[in-house]
Amino acid sequence: MFTVKKGLVVFLLGCVLSFGVNVVGTYAEEGILENIDLPIEVTADIAFNSKYIWRGFLLDDDAVMQEGVYVSGYGFTISVWGSFDIDADDTRNSDEVDYSVDYTYEFEKLSVSLGHTYYDFPPADTASKEYYIGVGLKTLLSPSLTWYHDYADEDSGGGNGDYIVLEAGHSLALGQSPITLDLTSHVAYNDELFINGQGGDANLGIGLTIPLTQNCSVSPAINYSIPFDDLENSADGNQEEEFYGGLTFAFSM
Repeated sequence: MFTVKKGLVVFLLGCVLSFGVNVVGTYAEEGILENIDLPIEVTADIAFNSKYIWRGFLLDDDAVMQEGVYVSGYGFTISVWGSFDIDADDTRNSDEVDYSVDYTYEFEKLSVSLGHTYYDFPPADTASKEYYIGVGLKTLLSPSLTWYHDYADEDSGGGNGDYIVLEAGHSLALGQSPITLDLTSHVAYNDELFINGQGGDANLGIGLTIPLTQNCSVSPAINYSIPFDDLENSADGNQEEEFYGGLTFAFSM
């Protein structure tokens, strides 16, 4: 099983990358590398959540630590994200590390994204992989529609199915403060992705984003997950409605 110490590797990787990008930026400002322009952004986050809910599935009923590092530039984003069990009070061992590459093209009123994710589950020695394509509108509620196709064989841990999700959300400034109230939601259709039939899930979330420094913020949030059709069928997905909450620290570098 991954320990919390091992889980910090992903976050520390972000710090190393941040140091490298900032050093280049500093020297460029001083003139040593004045002809080099690297429009690269490194961000990272680390979250502590009461449960691990993914697409309506309860993957871990214990508290988890989840962290990610994201390197973006020229429309591409390469990311490493991990989830690690903090407690061991249930029989689930949900430790995983995901590796993703995304390309997003920005139009005036919308954006188009396509990408690929490799899911690695070290404790179970299994893995899955999927590609996706999505469209987002730059308007009120920032709606987006994304289709995910998992093409990994089920015998190796793959889902071998499809997941289509409609997402929307909005952030409201609280008075004159820099704190925002964040509302999120999604509703999704699941076609044989880790289930035998068709089902789906919905999720409602509410939280705050509180800037701590220019490059760091903390976000407490509460979510409510609602599975339906075959995803909640006791003979198939066997999932239940779940409340879960957590605290996320985000860093820009």
